[in-house]
Amino acid sequence: MEQLHVKGSEDGSFCLSSSRITLSTGDVTSLLYNGVEYQGTNKMTHINSGLGNSQVTAETKDGFVKITIKAGSEPLTQYLVAKPDDPTIYMATYITGEINPGELRWLARLRRSAVPDGWHGTAANLDGCEAFEGKDTFKCPNGETRCKMYTADRFIDDIVHGVTGPNVGIWMIMPGVAYESSASGPFMRDINSQSGDDQELYWYMNSGHVRTEPWRFGLMGPYAMRFTTGEQPSGDVDTSFFESLDIQGYVPASGRGHATGVAGGVPDGFEAVVHWHNEAAQYWTKAVDGNYTSPPMKPGTYKVKLYRGEYPIAEDTVTITAGQIETKDIVSAEKEASVIFRIGDFDGQPFELRNGDKIERMHPSDVRMGTWGGTYTVGQSKAEDFPMALFSKEGGVATVKFNLQADQVANTVLRVSTTLSFKGGRPNVKINEWQGSDPGAPELIDSRGVTRGAYRGYGEQYSWDVPASALRTGENTLTVGVYGNGDQGFLSANYVVDAIELQGPAGPDSPAAYVY
Repeated sequence: MEQLHVKGSEDGSFCLSSSRITLSTGDVTSLLYNGVEYQGTNKMTHINSGLGNSQVTAETKDGFVKITIKAGSEPLTQYLVAKPDDPTIYMATYITGEINPGELRWLARLRRSAVPDGWHGTAANLDGCEAFEGKDTFKCPNGETRCKMYTADRFIDDIVHGVTGPNVGIWMIMPGVAYESSASGPFMRDINSQSGDDQELYWYMNSGHVRTEPWRFGLMGPYAMRFTTGEQPSGDVDTSFFESLDIQGYVPASGRGHATGVAGGVPDGFEAVVHWHNEAAQYWTKAVDGNYTSPPMKPGTYKVKLYRGEYPIAEDTVTITAGQIETKDIVSAEKEASVIFRIGDFDGQPFELRNGDKIERMHPSDVRMGTWGGTYTVGQSKAEDFPMALFSKEGGVATVKFNLQADQVANTVLRVSTTLSFKGGRPNVKINEWQGSDPGAPELIDSRGVTRGAYRGYGEQYSWDVPASALRTGENTLTVGVYGNGDQGFLSANYVVDAIELQGPAGPDSPAAYVY
């Protein structure tokens, strides 16, 4: 039988079958699994970097051990729960206000020698590397880069992540509606691990890392940290037993409702995501064959969004009632456009563009990256020939060469979709001698973005009316640069590109008309 013993400081001891939990301030000082100690030696396992003096109580309830930690200086209550014969710490975090210093996370600090391998391989392996941007982004002697943000995954996909070693895996599990009180929606990403002196395993509930919404308050979770002999566990974890544990803010299945319906207008080959949110809660699901059913939702009225990938294409509202299923179809509101050329897909993601396949896991300066800027020729180049980001002081502009027939020299619309802006970066566009106007700085996100693996922010949409007089029969040149300055290099003003298109009379080589 797998055995997990959890121990804290020496002012209380509670034993239940294979789990022993001893806590004082809420810091966990020992994690003994199958006879091996996994807790790090210098820093403890806890919420944030520790709660300090707290009121800690423990009880056995319905066969479970329940530890309640009421923080002395923060509006936070932490719950730790153990089950018999189960090598798992079940948890929930209840907050009534924003936590200092502006982030909320569970952080396990583990012995690196016992658990050497972090999430996403070497993405945050700091061995032999030195910080070169802030205190969290590192460059290694071979020119590769590392950052704990490079271990992040989208919340909609991040149900299980963990760290591993010989005969062990230690996993964070976020089942069901664990994210309902977090912020910034299904495509938010945050730190999962870092491999330094300790092996750090995280679950970020809230932070300022490219966050696009205010904090929500209430119950975060339930969530769990599970020990295995190495195998990744299922994310389908039953936490319904929390209903009997008097957990503040916990809403059982009987107090929730559902939405169901058709999600229409998403072309084949694109993921269809339905997202519900209000000030109190957020939920999401992926439609299958155009049909969806929501997770169990707390009662209330929600805004509903439908995404093609991560690009919003429809909005609505729905009211959820406990114990009931609300039918609500949502269909794309986009209109058909005639397109002369298009680069990339309007899907809210830069992955098909140059370096887009690497940006989540490395710095733009990494030796494994391709060049930035460059020339794209319509009809010859592929999407991967256009850079996924442009910087005001690094990499140069992107140039697009395109040919027009005489009947295509007409008033047109140039459209640029971006997914993330840094320091006011926005498109500076020019076609031949015609200069597009400055659209003005977008809403600021006060966080480094693309250099820490982020690609999604508010998602700005830009368009310019291009007069026929700016175009000519034969070869034309579109230049795409950046308005904005900021610091030097990759920390200068920048933006991430989603897609670019010139709308106008389609020629024989133009892409088929598309619904946008």
